[in-house]
Amino acid sequence: MNAPVGTFDLAALLAARGGERYELHGRHINPQLPRMLRTIGFDKFYERAEGAYFYDADGDDYLDMLSGFGVMGLGRHHPVVRKALHDVLDAQLADLTRFDAPPLPGLLAERLLVHSPHLTRVFFSNSGTEAVETALKFARYATGRPRVLYCAHAFHGLTAGSLSVNGEHCFRDGFAPLLPDTAVPLGDLDALERELRKGDVAALIVEPIQGKGVHEAPPGYLRAAQELLRRHKSLLIADEVQTGLGRTGDFYAYQHDDGVEPDLVCVAKSLSGGYVPVGATLGKEWIFRKVFSSMDRVVVHSASFGSNAQAMAAGLAVLAVLEDEQLVANARRTGEELRNRLAALAGRYEMLHQVRGRGLMIGIEFGRPSSLGLRGRWTMLQAARKGLFAQMVVVPLLQRHRILTQVSGDRLEVIKLIPPLIIGEREVERFVSAFTAVMDEAHSGGGLMWDFGRTLVKQAVAQR
Repeated sequence: MNAPVGTFDLAALLAARGGERYELHGRHINPQLPRMLRTIGFDKFYERAEGAYFYDADGDDYLDMLSGFGVMGLGRHHPVVRKALHDVLDAQLADLTRFDAPPLPGLLAERLLVHSPHLTRVFFSNSGTEAVETALKFARYATGRPRVLYCAHAFHGLTAGSLSVNGEHCFRDGFAPLLPDTAVPLGDLDALERELRKGDVAALIVEPIQGKGVHEAPPGYLRAAQELLRRHKSLLIADEVQTGLGRTGDFYAYQHDDGVEPDLVCVAKSLSGGYVPVGATLGKEWIFRKVFSSMDRVVVHSASFGSNAQAMAAGLAVLAVLEDEQLVANARRTGEELRNRLAALAGRYEMLHQVRGRGLMIGIEFGRPSSLGLRGRWTMLQAARKGLFAQMVVVPLLQRHRILTQVSGDRLEVIKLIPPLIIGEREVERFVSAFTAVMDEAHSGGGLMWDFGRTLVKQAVAQR
């Protein structure tokens, strides 16, 4: 091959314009993003990343306990995934011809199905919300029914179909009309059965552990729900976009409940290796055969970039790393250590109410203190806007301890930890030490943390 000819130089462009990052976003993309980041002091200039860490221009490291909302399951720039992508680019494959059957999608489907032996087929798309859209369409077509049930407070994506099964009004407001779907409380079998009796339910879609608030389905719920659904000839869709691929200490979170065999399973996020977006919908044979019932229907559902070679190579590399480095077992072991150490602090801090979750998906919930002085401050925050105390914890974790976390949802006093599955004792110690320092300050009743809290209160009141 001849050397590339042209004027484009990525390194030079970043060197010349990288410092304009927040101005460019504010001017051309989402004007509220830079405003929000500057308000809470998150407007950092990260220069590079590796594993579980970011690095700024001074070389200071930042521990990533967010992993890009779960996308970076292997950490950032894993060498095996990088090599796979270099290899597939260098191979110059005849990709996306539309009139052949390339090997990589079949190989990735084969590897994924090993972990769900009751399923036989896979449809590849480009994201979690597309994986959910596929499941919704397939369930409706296969059953001939229009309605899909979902759980209150669920999050399944933001495209029109997946938004219809989104349990948070803050995402749904202003985008109606949506599809005819109905919410039921997570864990409420009576509510599920009442809806199923109406005879028009295609499926129930459920996150085994909800991302919003980190609420786990009660033990036995998924198995009992599955039995009800089968009795009424409806399907079970497991949304494993965030919980799957080892996050909770098993390959899929639904596997924590014995005997559960969903009809459709959605995965995405960490299957990408953090590089090339990929989504996958795994399903039973009869469902796929009904959707793709004849040659006339061969492209009745498709994705323009689905099954592209780069995404498939990344997915194959991710599955190999999960197995070779035993990351599912590491998520179980490290997650238990982190959760236990945080839970042990509950008796020490009256505003720390509960630590919950599985594997490396952990929710830290705060609540109303009992002592008079702290109760007054807590009430001040709650009167302005629920969720401000959790934000008060997230900010010093980043600004003073260089640890990136997130509040688990709008108006929730919950911090969610979803770090890369590669973390170990070093990262557990660093987080627990920093969290303890932040909670010490919060319970002292004064200092910079509560000064910041008053700033948040003023802003919340001004936006009403």
